[in-house]
Amino acid sequence: MSSNSEIDAGRIPCHVAIIMDGNGRWAKAKGLPRTAGHQHGVETVKEITEEAVRMGVKYLTLYTFSTENWNRPQEEIAALMGLILDHLEDAIFMKNNVRFRVIGDMPRIPEIVRKRLDECMQRTAGNDAMTMVIALSYSARWELAEAMRRIAAEVQAGSLLPEQISEETVQNHLVTAFMPDPDLLIRTGGEYRISNYLLWQCAYTEFYFCDTYWPDFHAEEFRKAIADYQSRERRFGKTSEQVATK
Repeated sequence: MSSNSEIDAGRIPCHVAIIMDGNGRWAKAKGLPRTAGHQHGVETVKEITEEAVRMGVKYLTLYTFSTENWNRPQEEIAALMGLILDHLEDAIFMKNNVRFRVIGDMPRIPEIVRKRLDECMQRTAGNDAMTMVIALSYSARWELAEAMRRIAAEVQAGSLLPEQISEETVQNHLVTAFMPDPDLLIRTGGEYRISNYLLWQCAYTEFYFCDTYWPDFHAEEFRKAIADYQSRERRFGKTSEQVATK
């Protein structure tokens, strides 16, 4: 189920979200410091980004650093922020015509990192083969609370009535409003949870879990996930018969 020939080019998911898990455990298994796992994980990001572009994925969202991750040891946080500075290269985006975006609680990000992120977003704004989004200082509960605050402010200002609040209202106030919901969510590293990631957006997302640690999740593994996705019937609350006659 893993070869390119078995992948239907007409049924590539528009939006793939990934929880890149297992960097630390990969490093520990090899007797290396956790930071080494993150360093190797960056190389996987580059490989999967290029593979996603080749396959025709339009949005790739990577869970890079959660709001809960701020509770990790300071040296690990510093190393992760340093990796962003060192590896946020325009080359990977310009070479593959990829637009770069960030979602998350940006004021918590160190200013030097925010500046680099902003520069990369500005320089790649015209690219249109794929949008690669990193969820940085992000959690779904933070995002939903932020959306509720903005909606409440509009109600207080009189520009929105409570009875006018709909699912579309909430959707439009999320930080992900610029892109469609994920068709497929991949989690590496052997865990079976979504860890406060895109909770609203994943209402009808297909999930793919694998034991492979992120540094070892190469293009072939990504193709396996896509092939598995294509083997499923997406009904969105309808019956199989309704889907078949669509």
